Amino acid sequence: MLAKVMSCAVIGLEGAIIEVEVDISPGLPSFTIVGLPDTAVQEARERVRAAIRNSGCTFPAKRITVNLAPAHLKKAGPAYDLPIAVGILQSSEQIAADFSKTLILGELSLDGGLRHTNGILSMVALAKEKGLLEVLVPADDANEAALLDETRVIPCISLAQLVSHLRGEITIPEHHPDKNWRDVTLDFSHIDLAHIKGQEHAKRALEIAAAGGHNMLMSGPPGSGKTMLARSLPSILPTMTLPEALEVTKIYSISGLLSSDTPLLNQRPFRSPHYTISHAGLVGGGHIPHPGEISLSHRGVLFLDEFPEFNRISLESLRQPIEDKIVTISRAQGSLTFPSNFMLVAAMNPCPCGYYGDMAKECKCSNSEISRYQKRISGPLLDRIDIFIEVPRVDYEKLTGDAIGESSEKVQARVETARQLQQKRFHDSKIVCNNEMTPIEVKQFCQMDSAAQTLLRTAMKQLHFTARTFHRIIKLSRTIADLDSTDIIRANHLAEALQYRKRN
Repeated sequence: MLAKVMSCAVIGLEGAIIEVEVDISPGLPSFTIVGLPDTAVQEARERVRAAIRNSGCTFPAKRITVNLAPAHLKKAGPAYDLPIAVGILQSSEQIAADFSKTLILGELSLDGGLRHTNGILSMVALAKEKGLLEVLVPADDANEAALLDETRVIPCISLAQLVSHLRGEITIPEHHPDKNWRDVTLDFSHIDLAHIKGQEHAKRALEIAAAGGHNMLMSGPPGSGKTMLARSLPSILPTMTLPEALEVTKIYSISGLLSSDTPLLNQRPFRSPHYTISHAGLVGGGHIPHPGEISLSHRGVLFLDEFPEFNRISLESLRQPIEDKIVTISRAQGSLTFPSNFMLVAAMNPCPCGYYGDMAKECKCSNSEISRYQKRISGPLLDRIDIFIEVPRVDYEKLTGDAIGESSEKVQARVETARQLQQKRFHDSKIVCNNEMTPIEVKQFCQMDSAAQTLLRTAMKQLHFTARTFHRIIKLSRTIADLDSTDIIRANHLAEALQYRKRN
């Protein structure tokens, strides 16, 4: 008897329906899986055989052929264990059920228990899109699967429980989360700006960067607070919308970084990879490409400390994702695209010893050493950074003073207001913040008064800005004007934007 059940593969971030066909015919006992399976799928033969026997069912001693269609797609991972087992039980007439509107997902243990499976959210999203009414998933993944409406989620603890359910002996109730994860705010205990002594100029730059989604580079001696400032940035970023939260959750789900305790990530990610990270770790890659750090920081912050110490090739590979907000990874089998709409925040010392320009400690580096160190970051990459800020050492009086700075809560309120203005401005497009504007939107929404135009013309002539820098300055000015709640960019807004440009 031929049995057909439906499962799902994840290609990039999106799902693809996989039809699991099982045929059992007379002959010497064998178990073959075809359809371009990888090693994990091939090993499903032993897991399925043991799980069926340990679940009180009979594993057929016949010729078993499993086809995973379409055959041209590479099948990876253990998510096909449960659909293969269900197909074998249906083909051997040990169960009888209609699976035409059901998606089956899950990895089996040898005792028949069901384990957590990566990428559940993308798979359930596809089931909803294809009109499938029911999804059978491991109980550990039920909360994640239930994030999307209109699809019945049946949580399964084991293959034995599912078989009893399909035979009508018991009923597994549809899963309804005990709490609405869309309304749960996760607390990652970010650093509050009020706890950072001094550095008011840098805090202002952080506020502007958060309001418009701008990239930022901080430079200063060791111990001046660059890392602490960067780690405080998530505390002033605007709250993620539900579509953004689902986007980020999909990425973490397929990467295996989503726990059953937090099925929905509703706070913006903050990723801080070490400078020894490989190119594939930063950008993404592997035989079957997986998201890298720049995709894991999607809709959040990618913080690169010790910026010049990163591999040159890795740094240069950031240029395209910063511009296009996506990263494309090409392999012999094809290309995959992952989202990478992140804020780049980098920190660096001005020289190898760290004290070039410091008023309190003498720099021991030669001019050539300083030049070589700073040239590790290419001009085209620096051209894509909007805000350059000097972070000097903090005076003793400020460190020991009783004065408390403005809290992150107050700063975030201003950032939220500015972002709401931008959402209203770009409501007819996919643009979320000012940093994403193209030259078309810059011309349409960035009107300047005559004084600002005169100042910009003078700056262009004297500082020899590129066309990219020209547009980035205008976008930064637009953000500063939004924080000031004005429609017209004035000379003071443009002047503040100009002071954040890199100085030689």
